[in-house]
Amino acid sequence: MTAIESTATQTNNPYELALQNFDAAADALELSQDVRAMIRRPERELAVSVPVRMDNGGIRCFQGYRVQHSTARGPAKGGIRYHPNVTIDEVRALATWMTWKCAVVNIPYGGGKGGITCNPKELTSGELERMTRRYTSAIYPIIGPDQDIPAPDVYTNSQVMAWIMDTYSMIKGCPVPGVVTGKPLSIGGSLGRNEATGRGLYYCVLSICEHLKLPLKGAKVVVQGFGNAGSISAHLLDNDQAYVIAASDSRGCVYNKNGLDIPKLMMHKETTGSVTGFPGSEPIEPAELLALECDILIPAALENVIDGDNAPKLRTKIVAEAANGPLTPDADRILESKGVFIIPDILCNAGGVTVSYFEWVQNQQHLRWDLQEVNNRLERVMRTSFIEVYELRTERRVGMRTAANMLAIGRVAEATKVRGLYP
Repeated sequence: MTAIESTATQTNNPYELALQNFDAAADALELSQDVRAMIRRPERELAVSVPVRMDNGGIRCFQGYRVQHSTARGPAKGGIRYHPNVTIDEVRALATWMTWKCAVVNIPYGGGKGGITCNPKELTSGELERMTRRYTSAIYPIIGPDQDIPAPDVYTNSQVMAWIMDTYSMIKGCPVPGVVTGKPLSIGGSLGRNEATGRGLYYCVLSICEHLKLPLKGAKVVVQGFGNAGSISAHLLDNDQAYVIAASDSRGCVYNKNGLDIPKLMMHKETTGSVTGFPGSEPIEPAELLALECDILIPAALENVIDGDNAPKLRTKIVAEAANGPLTPDADRILESKGVFIIPDILCNAGGVTVSYFEWVQNQQHLRWDLQEVNNRLERVMRTSFIEVYELRTERRVGMRTAANMLAIGRVAEATKVRGLYP
Protein backbone atom coordinates (compact mmCIF):
# COMPACT_ATOMS: atom_id res chain seq x y z
CA MET A 1 0.00 0.00 0.00
CA THR A 2 1.87 2.99 -1.24
CA ALA A 3 0.97 6.62 -0.79
CA ILE A 4 0.33 7.93 -4.27
CA GLU A 5 1.23 11.46 -5.10
CA SER A 6 -1.24 13.46 -7.14
CA THR A 7 -0.21 14.59 -10.58
CA ALA A 8 -3.45 16.36 -11.39
CA THR A 9 -3.09 19.97 -12.40
CA GLN A 10 -6.52 20.78 -13.72
CA THR A 11 -8.45 23.67 -12.22
CA ASN A 12 -11.40 21.51 -11.27
CA ASN A 13 -9.43 18.71 -9.62
CA PRO A 14 -12.26 16.72 -7.98
CA TYR A 15 -10.23 15.86 -4.89
CA GLU A 16 -9.25 19.48 -4.26
CA LEU A 17 -12.89 20.44 -4.62
CA ALA A 18 -13.87 17.72 -2.12
CA LEU A 19 -11.32 19.12 0.34
CA GLN A 20 -12.70 22.64 -0.15
CA ASN A 21 -16.16 21.40 0.80
CA PHE A 22 -14.70 19.56 3.80
CA ASP A 23 -12.87 22.68 5.01
CA ALA A 24 -16.00 24.84 4.72
CA ALA A 25 -18.02 22.40 6.83
CA ALA A 26 -15.18 21.82 9.30
CA ASP A 27 -14.84 25.58 9.78
CA ALA A 28 -18.58 25.87 10.42
CA LEU A 29 -18.31 23.04 12.98
CA GLU A 30 -15.21 24.68 14.53
CA LEU A 31 -13.52 21.29 14.30
CA SER A 32 -10.17 21.01 16.03
CA GLN A 33 -7.02 20.71 13.92
CA ASP A 34 -6.24 17.34 15.52
CA VAL A 35 -9.55 15.82 14.42
CA ARG A 36 -9.28 17.41 10.99
CA ALA A 37 -5.87 15.82 10.52
CA MET A 38 -7.31 12.39 11.34
CA ILE A 39 -10.35 12.46 9.03
CA ARG A 40 -9.49 14.80 6.16
CA ARG A 41 -7.38 12.50 3.99
CA PRO A 42 -7.70 8.83 3.00
CA GLU A 43 -6.54 6.13 5.38
CA ARG A 44 -5.21 3.87 2.62
CA GLU A 45 -4.51 4.08 -1.10
CA LEU A 46 -3.63 1.17 -3.35
CA ALA A 47 -2.47 1.47 -6.97
CA VAL A 48 -2.27 -1.74 -8.97
CA SER A 49 -1.18 -2.81 -12.43
CA VAL A 50 -3.81 -4.92 -14.15
CA PRO A 51 -2.30 -7.02 -16.97
CA VAL A 52 -4.95 -8.61 -19.18
CA ARG A 53 -4.65 -11.15 -21.96
CA MET A 54 -6.64 -9.69 -24.83
CA ASP A 55 -8.65 -11.68 -27.35
CA ASN A 56 -5.86 -11.30 -29.92
CA GLY A 57 -3.43 -13.08 -27.57
CA GLY A 58 -1.48 -9.97 -26.56
CA ILE A 59 -1.11 -8.56 -23.06
CA ARG A 60 -2.34 -5.09 -22.19
CA CYS A 61 -1.75 -3.44 -18.80
CA PHE A 62 -4.37 -1.19 -17.23
CA GLN A 63 -3.99 1.07 -14.19
CA GLY A 64 -6.27 0.34 -11.24
CA TYR A 65 -6.91 1.94 -7.87
CA ARG A 66 -8.70 1.31 -4.58
CA VAL A 67 -8.89 4.05 -1.96
CA GLN A 68 -10.27 3.70 1.57
CA HIS A 69 -10.99 7.14 2.94
CA SER A 70 -12.38 6.21 6.36
CA THR A 71 -13.27 3.19 8.48
CA ALA A 72 -14.09 5.17 11.62
CA ARG A 73 -17.78 4.19 11.52
CA GLY A 74 -17.53 0.79 9.84
CA PRO A 75 -16.13 -1.00 6.77
CA ALA A 76 -15.26 1.10 3.73
CA LYS A 77 -18.00 1.13 1.09
CA GLY A 78 -17.97 2.39 -2.45
CA GLY A 79 -18.23 1.63 -6.12
CA ILE A 80 -15.79 0.59 -8.82
CA ARG A 81 -15.84 2.48 -12.09
CA TYR A 82 -14.36 1.64 -15.48
CA HIS A 83 -13.72 4.84 -17.42
CA PRO A 84 -10.96 6.39 -19.57
CA ASN A 85 -10.72 9.40 -17.24
CA VAL A 86 -10.24 7.51 -13.96
CA THR A 87 -7.38 9.11 -11.98
CA ILE A 88 -6.14 8.72 -8.44
CA ASP A 89 -7.52 12.14 -7.51
CA GLU A 90 -10.94 11.25 -8.88
CA VAL A 91 -10.95 8.03 -6.85
CA ARG A 92 -9.78 9.92 -3.74
CA ALA A 93 -12.59 12.43 -4.18
CA LEU A 94 -15.21 9.72 -4.67
CA ALA A 95 -13.98 7.81 -1.62
CA THR A 96 -14.14 11.01 0.43
CA TRP A 97 -17.70 11.73 -0.73
CA MET A 98 -18.66 8.15 0.13
CA THR A 99 -17.56 8.67 3.74
CA TRP A 100 -19.82 11.71 4.08
CA LYS A 101 -22.61 10.02 2.11
CA CYS A 102 -22.73 7.03 4.44
CA ALA A 103 -22.59 9.30 7.48
CA VAL A 104 -25.30 11.70 6.33
CA VAL A 105 -27.81 8.85 5.98
CA ASN A 106 -26.38 7.34 9.19
CA ILE A 107 -25.49 3.86 7.97
CA PRO A 108 -22.46 2.16 9.62
CA TYR A 109 -19.95 2.43 6.80
CA GLY A 110 -16.97 4.54 5.87
CA GLY A 111 -16.03 5.58 2.37
CA GLY A 112 -14.09 3.72 -0.29
CA LYS A 113 -13.85 3.82 -4.06
CA GLY A 114 -12.06 2.06 -6.87
CA GLY A 115 -11.55 2.21 -10.59
CA ILE A 116 -9.64 1.13 -13.65
CA THR A 117 -8.47 3.57 -16.30
CA CYS A 118 -9.91 1.98 -19.44
CA ASN A 119 -12.57 2.33 -22.08
CA PRO A 120 -14.93 -0.59 -21.41
CA LYS A 121 -16.81 0.10 -24.65
CA GLU A 122 -13.70 -1.04 -26.52
CA LEU A 123 -13.39 -4.32 -24.59
CA THR A 124 -15.15 -7.59 -25.29
CA SER A 125 -17.08 -9.41 -22.58
CA GLY A 126 -14.23 -11.86 -22.17
CA GLU A 127 -11.67 -9.08 -21.83
CA LEU A 128 -13.85 -7.30 -19.26
CA GLU A 129 -14.17 -10.49 -17.24
CA ARG A 130 -10.43 -11.19 -17.27
CA MET A 131 -9.66 -7.56 -16.36
CA THR A 132 -12.18 -7.65 -13.51
CA ARG A 133 -10.84 -10.90 -12.10
CA ARG A 134 -7.22 -9.72 -12.32
CA TYR A 135 -8.12 -6.43 -10.62
CA THR A 136 -10.00 -8.30 -7.88
CA SER A 137 -6.97 -10.50 -7.26
CA ALA A 138 -4.79 -7.39 -6.98
CA ILE A 139 -7.01 -5.61 -4.44
CA TYR A 140 -7.97 -8.84 -2.61
CA PRO A 141 -5.84 -8.11 0.50
CA ILE A 142 -7.80 -4.97 1.39
CA ILE A 143 -11.40 -5.88 0.50
CA GLY A 144 -13.89 -8.14 2.26
CA PRO A 145 -17.31 -8.04 3.94
CA ASP A 146 -15.79 -6.66 7.15
CA GLN A 147 -13.14 -4.46 5.50
CA ASP A 148 -14.23 -2.86 2.25
CA ILE A 149 -17.29 -3.70 0.16
CA PRO A 150 -17.26 -2.64 -3.53
CA ALA A 151 -20.38 -1.94 -5.61
CA PRO A 152 -21.23 -0.93 -9.21
CA ASP A 153 -20.44 2.55 -10.48
CA VAL A 154 -19.88 4.13 -13.90
CA TYR A 155 -19.72 1.42 -16.61
CA THR A 156 -19.80 -1.45 -14.11
CA ASN A 157 -22.88 -3.51 -13.31
CA SER A 158 -24.24 -6.59 -11.54
CA GLN A 159 -22.28 -8.92 -13.83
CA VAL A 160 -19.01 -7.23 -12.88
CA MET A 161 -19.96 -7.61 -9.21
CA ALA A 162 -20.66 -11.31 -9.82
CA TRP A 163 -17.15 -11.76 -11.26
CA ILE A 164 -15.63 -9.95 -8.26
CA MET A 165 -17.65 -12.04 -5.79
CA ASP A 166 -16.69 -15.27 -7.56
CA THR A 167 -12.99 -14.39 -7.75
CA TYR A 168 -12.87 -13.40 -4.09
CA SER A 169 -14.77 -16.55 -3.09
CA MET A 170 -12.43 -18.80 -5.10
CA ILE A 171 -9.40 -17.32 -3.35
CA LYS A 172 -11.13 -17.53 0.03
CA GLY A 173 -12.28 -21.11 -0.53
CA CYS A 174 -15.96 -20.55 0.27
CA PRO A 175 -18.85 -18.41 -0.99
CA VAL A 176 -18.64 -14.82 0.31
CA PRO A 177 -21.67 -12.98 -1.10
CA GLY A 178 -21.18 -10.03 1.28
CA VAL A 179 -17.89 -8.97 -0.34
CA VAL A 180 -19.79 -6.86 -2.90
CA THR A 181 -23.24 -5.38 -3.31
CA GLY A 182 -25.23 -4.75 -6.47
CA LYS A 183 -24.99 -8.45 -7.35
CA PRO A 184 -27.52 -10.43 -9.40
CA LEU A 185 -30.45 -11.71 -7.33
CA SER A 186 -29.39 -15.30 -7.99
CA ILE A 187 -26.23 -14.92 -5.88
CA GLY A 188 -27.48 -12.73 -3.04
CA GLY A 189 -28.40 -9.42 -4.61
CA SER A 190 -31.21 -7.35 -3.11
CA LEU A 191 -34.54 -6.52 -4.67
CA GLY A 192 -34.72 -2.79 -5.37
CA ARG A 193 -30.95 -2.28 -5.69
CA ASN A 194 -30.98 -1.49 -9.41
CA GLU A 195 -33.33 1.46 -9.01
CA ALA A 196 -32.18 2.54 -5.53
CA THR A 197 -30.16 5.63 -6.51
CA GLY A 198 -32.95 7.04 -8.66
CA ARG A 199 -35.60 6.15 -6.09
CA GLY A 200 -33.61 7.80 -3.30
CA LEU A 201 -33.37 10.98 -5.38
CA TYR A 202 -37.11 10.78 -5.99
CA TYR A 203 -37.81 10.71 -2.24
CA CYS A 204 -35.55 13.75 -1.77
CA VAL A 205 -37.37 15.63 -4.54
CA LEU A 206 -40.72 14.77 -2.95
CA SER A 207 -39.44 16.12 0.37
CA ILE A 208 -38.19 19.42 -1.02
CA CYS A 209 -41.31 19.95 -3.12
CA GLU A 210 -43.37 19.54 0.06
CA HIS A 211 -41.20 22.10 1.89
CA LEU A 212 -41.24 24.56 -1.01
CA LYS A 213 -44.94 23.88 -1.69
CA LEU A 214 -44.05 23.15 -5.32
CA PRO A 215 -46.56 20.80 -6.97
CA LEU A 216 -44.81 17.90 -8.64
CA LYS A 217 -47.69 17.45 -11.06
CA GLY A 218 -46.86 19.57 -14.08
CA ALA A 219 -43.32 20.40 -12.91
CA LYS A 220 -40.75 20.61 -15.71
CA VAL A 221 -37.74 18.31 -15.30
CA VAL A 222 -34.43 18.17 -17.19
CA VAL A 223 -32.19 15.10 -16.84
CA GLN A 224 -28.53 15.45 -17.79
CA GLY A 225 -27.31 11.86 -17.99
CA PHE A 226 -29.95 9.26 -18.87
CA GLY A 227 -28.17 6.28 -17.33
CA ASN A 228 -29.42 4.17 -14.46
CA ALA A 229 -29.95 6.93 -11.88
CA GLY A 230 -31.16 9.51 -14.39
CA SER A 231 -33.63 7.24 -16.17
CA ILE A 232 -35.10 5.79 -12.96
CA SER A 233 -35.50 9.28 -11.49
CA ALA A 234 -37.18 10.44 -14.68
CA HIS A 235 -39.49 7.43 -14.71
CA LEU A 236 -40.63 7.93 -11.10
CA LEU A 237 -41.18 11.66 -11.58
CA ASP A 238 -43.02 10.97 -14.85
CA ASN A 239 -45.31 8.60 -12.95
CA ASP A 240 -46.19 11.55 -10.69
CA GLN A 241 -47.15 13.54 -13.79
CA ALA A 242 -44.09 15.76 -13.92
CA TYR A 243 -42.95 16.65 -17.45
CA VAL A 244 -39.44 15.49 -18.34
CA ILE A 245 -38.77 17.92 -21.17
CA ALA A 246 -35.16 17.01 -21.95
CA ALA A 247 -32.68 14.20 -21.42
CA SER A 248 -29.14 13.46 -22.52
CA ASP A 249 -26.45 10.81 -22.59
CA SER A 250 -22.86 10.66 -23.82
CA ARG A 251 -24.05 10.69 -27.47
CA GLY A 252 -26.49 13.58 -27.46
CA CYS A 253 -29.54 15.36 -26.08
CA VAL A 254 -33.25 15.23 -26.88
CA TYR A 255 -35.95 17.80 -26.11
CA ASN A 256 -39.72 18.12 -26.26
CA LYS A 257 -41.30 21.19 -24.66
CA ASN A 258 -44.47 19.19 -23.93
CA GLY A 259 -42.62 16.35 -22.21
CA LEU A 260 -40.88 13.19 -23.40
CA ASP A 261 -42.60 9.82 -23.20
CA ILE A 262 -40.22 8.36 -20.59
CA PRO A 263 -41.18 4.66 -20.78
CA LYS A 264 -40.74 4.77 -24.57
CA LEU A 265 -37.49 6.73 -24.22
CA MET A 266 -36.14 4.07 -21.86
CA MET A 267 -37.04 1.37 -24.37
CA HIS A 268 -35.50 3.42 -27.18
CA LYS A 269 -32.22 3.75 -25.29
CA GLU A 270 -32.18 0.05 -24.43
CA THR A 271 -32.73 -0.82 -28.09
CA THR A 272 -30.43 1.71 -29.75
CA GLY A 273 -27.91 2.43 -26.98
CA SER A 274 -28.69 6.16 -26.88
CA VAL A 275 -31.45 8.71 -26.40
CA THR A 276 -30.55 10.32 -29.73
CA GLY A 277 -33.01 9.94 -32.57
CA PHE A 278 -35.97 9.43 -30.24
CA PRO A 279 -39.23 9.92 -32.20
CA GLY A 280 -41.18 12.99 -31.14
CA SER A 281 -38.11 14.87 -29.92
CA GLU A 282 -35.65 17.35 -31.34
CA PRO A 283 -31.87 17.36 -30.77
CA ILE A 284 -30.27 20.14 -28.74
CA GLU A 285 -26.73 20.88 -27.60
CA PRO A 286 -25.55 19.93 -24.09
CA ALA A 287 -25.12 23.59 -23.14
CA GLU A 288 -28.69 24.30 -24.26
CA LEU A 289 -30.02 21.44 -22.15
CA LEU A 290 -28.46 22.79 -18.95
CA ALA A 291 -29.83 26.27 -19.69
CA LEU A 292 -33.44 25.17 -20.27
CA GLU A 293 -36.05 26.79 -18.06
CA CYS A 294 -37.31 24.12 -15.68
CA ASP A 295 -38.36 23.42 -12.11
CA ILE A 296 -35.98 20.52 -11.42
CA LEU A 297 -32.58 19.91 -13.00
CA ILE A 298 -31.03 16.49 -12.39
CA PRO A 299 -27.32 16.31 -13.25
CA ALA A 300 -26.79 12.54 -13.38
CA ALA A 301 -23.55 12.12 -15.34
CA LEU A 302 -20.02 12.94 -14.17
CA GLU A 303 -18.45 15.52 -11.84
CA ASN A 304 -17.85 19.22 -12.59
CA VAL A 305 -20.44 19.57 -15.39
CA ILE A 306 -21.78 22.78 -13.84
CA ASP A 307 -19.10 25.36 -13.06
CA GLY A 308 -18.60 29.08 -12.70
CA ASP A 309 -18.99 29.62 -16.44
CA ASN A 310 -22.33 27.92 -17.10
CA ALA A 311 -23.98 28.21 -13.66
CA PRO A 312 -25.23 31.80 -14.34
CA LYS A 313 -27.13 30.44 -17.37
CA LEU A 314 -29.14 27.86 -15.40
CA ARG A 315 -32.87 28.58 -15.09
CA THR A 316 -34.11 26.07 -12.54
CA LYS A 317 -35.62 26.15 -9.06
CA ILE A 318 -34.06 22.91 -7.80
CA VAL A 319 -30.85 21.06 -8.62
CA ALA A 320 -31.02 17.42 -7.51
CA GLU A 321 -27.53 15.94 -7.76
CA ALA A 322 -27.75 12.34 -8.94
CA ALA A 323 -24.07 12.39 -9.95
CA ASN A 324 -21.13 12.76 -7.59
CA GLY A 325 -19.75 16.30 -7.53
CA PRO A 326 -21.58 17.70 -10.57
CA LEU A 327 -21.29 21.27 -9.22
CA THR A 328 -18.02 23.08 -8.52
CA PRO A 329 -17.81 25.36 -5.43
CA ASP A 330 -18.05 28.37 -7.77
CA ALA A 331 -21.28 27.00 -9.22
CA ASP A 332 -22.61 26.38 -5.72
CA ARG A 333 -22.09 29.98 -4.72
CA ILE A 334 -23.62 31.34 -7.93
CA LEU A 335 -26.72 29.14 -7.75
CA GLU A 336 -27.31 29.81 -4.06
CA SER A 337 -27.08 33.56 -4.72
CA LYS A 338 -29.78 33.08 -7.38
CA GLY A 339 -32.03 31.30 -4.87
CA VAL A 340 -31.68 27.85 -6.47
CA PHE A 341 -32.30 25.05 -3.98
CA ILE A 342 -29.54 22.41 -4.19
CA ILE A 343 -30.04 18.87 -2.93
CA PRO A 344 -26.36 17.88 -2.49
CA ASP A 345 -24.98 14.67 -3.90
CA ILE A 346 -24.02 13.05 -0.60
CA LEU A 347 -27.70 13.16 0.37
CA CYS A 348 -29.48 13.09 -2.99
CA ASN A 349 -27.79 10.02 -4.48
CA ALA A 350 -27.36 8.08 -1.22
CA GLY A 351 -30.20 5.71 -2.10
CA GLY A 352 -27.74 3.40 -3.85
CA VAL A 353 -25.44 2.95 -0.87
CA THR A 354 -28.43 2.67 1.46
CA VAL A 355 -29.89 -0.29 -0.41
CA SER A 356 -26.37 -1.68 -0.77
CA TYR A 357 -26.28 -1.63 3.01
CA PHE A 358 -29.62 -3.47 3.06
CA GLU A 359 -28.16 -6.06 0.67
CA TRP A 360 -25.09 -6.51 2.88
CA VAL A 361 -27.27 -6.93 5.98
CA GLN A 362 -29.33 -9.58 4.18
CA ASN A 363 -26.15 -11.40 3.09
CA GLN A 364 -24.57 -11.29 6.54
CA GLN A 365 -27.74 -12.53 8.25
CA HIS A 366 -28.86 -14.91 5.46
CA LEU A 367 -32.15 -13.04 5.00
CA ARG A 368 -34.26 -12.06 2.00
CA TRP A 369 -36.48 -8.97 2.17
CA ASP A 370 -39.29 -8.36 -0.29
CA LEU A 371 -39.34 -5.28 -2.53
CA GLN A 372 -41.91 -3.41 -0.47
CA GLU A 373 -39.82 -3.76 2.67
CA VAL A 374 -36.70 -2.54 0.88
CA ASN A 375 -38.49 0.50 -0.58
CA ASN A 376 -40.21 1.34 2.71
CA ARG A 377 -36.90 1.23 4.56
CA LEU A 378 -35.26 3.34 1.85
CA GLU A 379 -37.99 5.98 1.97
CA ARG A 380 -37.71 6.20 5.75
CA VAL A 381 -33.93 6.65 5.60
CA MET A 382 -34.01 9.25 2.81
CA ARG A 383 -36.84 11.35 4.22
CA THR A 384 -35.37 11.30 7.74
CA SER A 385 -31.94 12.30 6.43
CA PHE A 386 -33.42 15.08 4.30
CA ILE A 387 -35.24 16.52 7.31
CA GLU A 388 -32.07 16.39 9.44
CA VAL A 389 -30.06 18.25 6.80
CA TYR A 390 -32.85 20.75 6.11
CA GLU A 391 -33.27 21.53 9.81
CA LEU A 392 -29.51 22.02 10.26
CA ARG A 393 -29.50 24.32 7.24
CA THR A 394 -32.26 26.40 8.79
CA GLU A 395 -30.71 26.42 12.25
CA ARG A 396 -27.19 27.35 11.12
CA ARG A 397 -28.23 29.49 8.13
CA VAL A 398 -25.95 27.74 5.69
CA GLY A 399 -26.46 26.12 2.30
CA MET A 400 -27.75 22.59 1.96
CA ARG A 401 -24.33 21.27 0.91
CA THR A 402 -22.61 22.77 3.92
CA ALA A 403 -25.40 21.49 6.17
CA ALA A 404 -25.11 17.95 4.76
CA ASN A 405 -21.33 18.01 5.12
CA MET A 406 -21.61 19.37 8.66
CA LEU A 407 -23.97 16.58 9.68
CA ALA A 408 -21.79 13.91 8.06
CA ILE A 409 -18.42 15.24 9.18
CA GLY A 410 -19.74 15.76 12.70
CA ARG A 411 -20.73 12.10 12.89
CA VAL A 412 -17.35 10.88 11.59
CA ALA A 413 -15.51 13.27 13.93
CA GLU A 414 -17.51 12.00 16.91
CA ALA A 415 -16.74 8.36 16.05
CA THR A 416 -13.07 9.22 15.62
CA LYS A 417 -12.88 11.01 18.98
CA VAL A 418 -14.70 8.23 20.81
CA ARG A 419 -12.45 5.53 19.32
CA GLY A 420 -9.27 7.49 20.08
CA LEU A 421 -5.85 7.04 18.51
CA TYR A 422 -4.08 3.65 18.40
CA PRO A 423 -1.38 2.99 19.51
